[in-house]
Amino acid sequence: MNTRIRRRDFLKNIGTGAVLLAASSRLWADITNISKQLNIILIIGDDISVDDFGCYGHPHIRTPNIDKLAQTGVRFTNAYLTCSQCSPTRCSVISGRYPHNTGAPELHLPLPADQPMFPLLLKEAGYYTAAAGKWHLGDNAKIAFNNISDSRPGGEEHWISTLQNRPKDKPFFMWFASHDAHRSWQEDPEGRKHANSDAVIPPYMADTPGTREDLANYYNEIQRLDRYVGKVIEELKEQEVYDNTIIIFIADNGRPFPRCKTWVYDSGIKTPFIVRHPQIKSNNTCDSLLSVIDIAPTILSWAGVGIPAAMQGVNFQPLLDKTKTQIREYAFAEQNWHDIELHQRIVRWQNYVYIRNARPQLSAWAHAHAWEPPYVDLRAMQKKGELTEAQADIFRVPRPPEMLFDVSNDYHELKDLAGDPNHQETLEHLRKIMDQWQDRTGDTVPEKLTGDYIDRE
Repeated sequence: MNTRIRRRDFLKNIGTGAVLLAASSRLWADITNISKQLNIILIIGDDISVDDFGCYGHPHIRTPNIDKLAQTGVRFTNAYLTCSQCSPTRCSVISGRYPHNTGAPELHLPLPADQPMFPLLLKEAGYYTAAAGKWHLGDNAKIAFNNISDSRPGGEEHWISTLQNRPKDKPFFMWFASHDAHRSWQEDPEGRKHANSDAVIPPYMADTPGTREDLANYYNEIQRLDRYVGKVIEELKEQEVYDNTIIIFIADNGRPFPRCKTWVYDSGIKTPFIVRHPQIKSNNTCDSLLSVIDIAPTILSWAGVGIPAAMQGVNFQPLLDKTKTQIREYAFAEQNWHDIELHQRIVRWQNYVYIRNARPQLSAWAHAHAWEPPYVDLRAMQKKGELTEAQADIFRVPRPPEMLFDVSNDYHELKDLAGDPNHQETLEHLRKIMDQWQDRTGDTVPEKLTGDYIDRE
């Protein structure tokens, strides 16, 4: 329907009787209200840590479009995922619930049909909803979208056509999810390759040619993702809807490297989080705590749609207007089965991160990427007795049942303060907070968890 049709022509076409006039007036109001609603795009990168963008401080990686998005929006520095793995994160985002409450807390589990889905509520409210790129939500979630398409290698190849083929008489919500930068690496002929010298080596990884080359290839995939983000923005401007569209950019878990993906350190559980809202002052940084379960209720609020009581997130709109505002005192996350038996929980409070491990007797480093160069290089150094304490952490077993870090003074979480007498008050406080959260959300530790799919050793 052409939303620019003149009102008198609209009424003339359907009749001028009193009853029809009243009905048509209500219908016209509904149409004009829908046409004024903001469009919303959620972009989800795959396996990318928060540090790996220029706007988050990386000195060499080429992400000009995402950097510009941050300059025209609000960049969050303390946004937390609910899980450091692919499908549980996506199920958590779409439902606004913690993984252990979605019914899909482990890798590859589909979202159950009884869970709330904010795109479905948008669809029922008149939005056109579409998903393009990586899916990983299962079949039940497909009902939430009018159109779904996947593509390879990067997953972004159908983003622009999805925007072009949408109905023009409805507001839209787009779920754009890339396969970049998930292993294995795919060639990007349109991009300029990063050099090994561009690699930034965190202290828990090995500074070797193999690891540097692996990081450079990983950067290339982020560069491709960035290019498609730029294409989305160009298309929105070409369609003259950019000034009426909100864009959110996040990632689903940390980079597929040691101590990142599948780990609950910040390198695995923190996410880039950028919001470009056409009605909000640009180029702001917000240090307030945020969780990805806050996305669902916020988007519904923007659309004027009721928020289901089952959603556990908080509307983060106040943070866009006043970046010093606090909407949550704590952010919680978890880690469950991902190739191996796992059960870890974290809470972030002020400058502290508390980690609880229900399986301290088990090693935690093994997963499907263990044969890649960063792991191979560390194992070779381990055999030679050359590992630093930070590098040796992934091989540590047994592991501490609980850990405490001050991330304001220990960015990479290398100094465990759980045994420090000076931090016992904080430790006891966060133990209590964790107990309360687990009790409130029904997070129990089963006697028997899903077992190992691969050999830990």
